[in-house]
Amino acid sequence: MEIIDGVIKDWDPDGTIHIDATVKNLNVALKRKYSRVQVAIDDGRRITPEQRRKAYVLLKFIADWMGEYPEPVKEMFKWDFVLNRMEAMEKKMFSLSDCSETTAREFISFLIDFIVEHGISCGEPLWKLSEDIGRYVYRCVMTKRCCICGLPSDLHHVDGSRIGMGGNRDEVNHIGRECLPLCRVHHGTAHTIGDREFMERYHLVPVKIDKDICRKYGLKFRR
Repeated sequence: MEIIDGVIKDWDPDGTIHIDATVKNLNVALKRKYSRVQVAIDDGRRITPEQRRKAYVLLKFIADWMGEYPEPVKEMFKWDFVLNRMEAMEKKMFSLSDCSETTAREFISFLIDFIVEHGISCGEPLWKLSEDIGRYVYRCVMTKRCCICGLPSDLHHVDGSRIGMGGNRDEVNHIGRECLPLCRVHHGTAHTIGDREFMERYHLVPVKIDKDICRKYGLKFRR
């Protein structure tokens, strides 16, 4: 796949876009007989100051854990992100000074994934730094980390998904039930103040249990 930049020249009423773009090597393009393209439209939104702050805070946590200076760690993680996480059409180096808002959001989530997976201690709650709270909570579920404090966790079934009195946890189908990964302390807090107030306090959203979660926790599900 070859990536080229272009400029939108016109729009037709039926949604057809006219783009002015030039391939880098015409001979190569003719030899490969390019006939179809994918178009990624830049919406013009740039990284926000808050996103930039979050990215540098997360990189500092990782650098401290690795025993390295933040700058080389930043470059290493940017390249890892570009090569392994970015979509094919967008695989090019970016700057945290002027990258797109979308790239910043995905890079922040990428850094949080790494921190959660490696149990890195942070000086600021990750739920406050997250740009995609659903993805963050799911990652915590799969690594058995409390989504509030990062300590080892168990599954907390939220209201409406709990197994009723007399129900057999080993027999009931868990697929689709909503849960949060919480340590004992925060599990108790959720029961004390109620799930709704608890989730509003920490700006959380529960995740729905899927087959991967069932396998991770040894829960029953219908195949």
